[in-house]
Amino acid sequence: MDFGPSERPAGAAPLPTAIKILIAGGFGVGKTTMVGAVSETRPLRTEEVLTETGVGIDDLSGVEQKGTTTVAMDFGRITISDDLVLYVFGTPGQDRFWFVWDELALGAIGAVVLADTRRLADCFPSIDYFEGRGTPFVVAVNCFEGAKEYRLDEVQVALNLDPGVPVVLCDARQRESSKEVLITLLEHAMKTREARRRAAAD
Repeated sequence: MDFGPSERPAGAAPLPTAIKILIAGGFGVGKTTMVGAVSETRPLRTEEVLTETGVGIDDLSGVEQKGTTTVAMDFGRITISDDLVLYVFGTPGQDRFWFVWDELALGAIGAVVLADTRRLADCFPSIDYFEGRGTPFVVAVNCFEGAKEYRLDEVQVALNLDPGVPVVLCDARQRESSKEVLITLLEHAMKTREARRRAAAD
């Protein structure tokens, strides 16, 4: 039975605070993989098989083995504590599905922009989007096997990021690695929120 705010039984445990974050980035960068790795429940996925219709539209360079694509979102949940739950939404990567981004971004405290050093330019649309909205974000370099390795400061310069934007390495397949990325995002979002609060008070 569902209870409204004023209908909850006396002594019932308070509902946990829900925090919404986004996992964004280019096509085939590992967004669905990361959501699946960190979610404590079976993730909700809206994947469709790639077909000949996408030929000439979807750039498969570097991800030639990819057979599906997210057309709306991925969704997962992580319980941090009794009073804090993270809801993780993976965004679609192709331009033609960007109309859902504004809906997904509503209420999000921050975002992870996944990067693939083989296709680093694919990050720019996501970075521009979150910078334009003033949404705190971190860049997580997904370490694909065989990809050339770069220093984090080189990635930061290549993406023309503000020095305050964290850049980290990760393996989107690994739960602990992905969790560390989310922790970095939460810390960055809290610092950004506090800095904005202080600026508004001055």
